[in-house]
Amino acid sequence: MSVSNNQASGDGVIITGDGTRIFYKDWGTGQPIVFHHGWPLSGDDWDAQMLFFLAQGYRVIAHDRRGHGRSSQTDSGNEMDTYAADVAALAAHLDLKGAIHVGHSTGGGEVARYVARHGGNGRVAKAVLIGAVPPIMVKSEANPGGLPIEVFDGFRAALAANRAQFYHDVPAGPFYGFNRPGAQVSQGVIDNWWRQGMMGGAKAHYDCIKAFSETDFTEDLKAIDVPVLLMHGDDDQIVPIADAALIGITLLKKGELKVYKAFPHGMATTHADIINNDLLAFFKA
Repeated sequence: MSVSNNQASGDGVIITGDGTRIFYKDWGTGQPIVFHHGWPLSGDDWDAQMLFFLAQGYRVIAHDRRGHGRSSQTDSGNEMDTYAADVAALAAHLDLKGAIHVGHSTGGGEVARYVARHGGNGRVAKAVLIGAVPPIMVKSEANPGGLPIEVFDGFRAALAANRAQFYHDVPAGPFYGFNRPGAQVSQGVIDNWWRQGMMGGAKAHYDCIKAFSETDFTEDLKAIDVPVLLMHGDDDQIVPIADAALIGITLLKKGELKVYKAFPHGMATTHADIINNDLLAFFKA
C-alpha cells in the first residue's frame, strides 16, 4: 500500500493492494471517531456529525467507500469483505487506537464486518449502527421477515435505466421521510444526496446493492465484543426496523438499542441535534 496525504487540509488518499484510491477526511485530535456512510453516498453525508464532534474535542475521520465519492470508481471489490479490508488499511495507515466506529445503513454493515474481523489489538473501543442493514435484509427461508429480492432487483433496474432520476426520487421520498404527510421537506438535503450519489461509479453502486441486501452479518454481530449502540427510527422505510435492529440487538454481547418514534432512515441528517447528543452520551458512558 502506498500513501499520499495533505496534512494542511486534513484530507488524504491511501492506495490499497489492488490499486484502489480511498479518499478520507481526518480532522482534529483526541479519541478518533470513524464515520462509515450509506449507499450511494460519501463521507460528506456526515457533515453534521463531523462538525459537532470536532467541536467536542474528538478526532473525526470519514472515508469515501470504494466506488463512491472521491474514491476510485472500481469495477471489482464492491462487496463487504473488501470494504472492511479497505477500512482496515485506512485504520492501519492512520494508526487508529481506541477508535469509535459509526456506520449508517450500508456503512453499518461495513462497521459490523470490520469490527468483527479487524477490530482487535485495541483498535476499536465502541461501535454504533444507525438505521443499519445487519443482520440481513433480503427475505429467505432463514429470514422470513426480510424484503423480497424483487425490491432490490427494482433498485438495480432503476439505477441502470436512469440513475440520475433514481437518485432524485430516493431522497425526495422514503429516505428522509419526505413522502410522509406534513414532512418538512428540504430541497437542499435532496440536492446534496443527489450530488453525492452522482459522484460515485454506476458499476460500484450497482454491485453494492447486492452487498448491502444479501450479506449476512449474523456471525459478525455475535463476534463483536465491544459495546455497540443500535439507533433506528421506527418509520425507517429503507431498512425496516423489525428485521434489522430488533433482531440485531438479540445477537450482540454488549448491545444497547435506542428506537426513535417516527424517525426516518436519514435521521442523522433530519434530526442531527438529537442523534448527535445521544451519540455523545454513548461515547462518554
